[in-house]
Amino acid sequence: MTAAIILATYAIGAGCVLHLLIERAHWLSRAPRATIAIWLAAAASVVMSAVLAGVELAFPTHAFRDELAAFVTACSDALSGHPSSAPPRPFAILAGLAITGLTVARSAHCALSVFLGGWRGRRAHRSALLLVGRHHRALDALVAEYDEPAAYCVPGRKGLIVITRGALNSLHPSQVHAVIAHERAHLNGRHHLLLNAAQAVARILPRLPLFARLGQEIPRLVEILADDTAAREHGRDTIATALVAVARASTPANALGVGGDTAVARIVRLLSPAPAPLGKRQRLLAALGVSGLLAGPAAVLLAPPLITFLAGCPTLQ
Repeated sequence: MTAAIILATYAIGAGCVLHLLIERAHWLSRAPRATIAIWLAAAASVVMSAVLAGVELAFPTHAFRDELAAFVTACSDALSGHPSSAPPRPFAILAGLAITGLTVARSAHCALSVFLGGWRGRRAHRSALLLVGRHHRALDALVAEYDEPAAYCVPGRKGLIVITRGALNSLHPSQVHAVIAHERAHLNGRHHLLLNAAQAVARILPRLPLFARLGQEIPRLVEILADDTAAREHGRDTIATALVAVARASTPANALGVGGDTAVARIVRLLSPAPAPLGKRQRLLAALGVSGLLAGPAAVLLAPPLITFLAGCPTLQ
């Protein structure tokens, strides 16, 4: 019961305040990929804690102590002398199963609806584009006959980059290639999977601030990743000035565009000096943070029976 209370308390507390700790770690702004990993790991730890809290409430880990002893013959005699506590009341079992079942079912429903809906939307949009657009061999992109300057990509097994006639007419050739590089970075990095994961996770517990902020932050970080990739090839100033021209462009659903709501902040970032990469200590801290967030809930659940096992093992006494 103690582990269940700890896990439930952590799930609620982390869902309410963990986003503040991530946002206050300003050094993470220099590593968008690590920041994405931490955001997703934080949300995953909350969901896992809720699931494991239900499991612990219904089936306390100490009830499996004798089963654990059966696998370790050297300690089986020692552990068999410690009888398991009385089984939980039926209400606790039902409550635990309800918590776990609802959390798992909602997580699966959100993931399935986002990933399947996104796949269907991208396939339909790609089919429509192939009927009206013209392939530009030099750019390896599809040109859409629209006056508004815009560029985006439609991810998938056969990813498609789309640029409008308005963008080709208003952008310098170097800017056009920078925009294409931005979109190709989305396709090569399979960034749509990160966005789908963020959308699915954000829907699981949308009232918790962590999940609401995650749904806003990961799309921004994904665009920064593509900006940095394009900037390494074409220069930060080039991609920044190209963003100015397409900043107001709208992006179709299930596509990734170079403009959008985050364009202004990204332009300011690109026009500023390039941030220094993370040092070894900061990279290690980020890796430990992700590992701790993912392994923490299981550690809370498994620690009591493991301590009991070690304390009762005669070879360790």
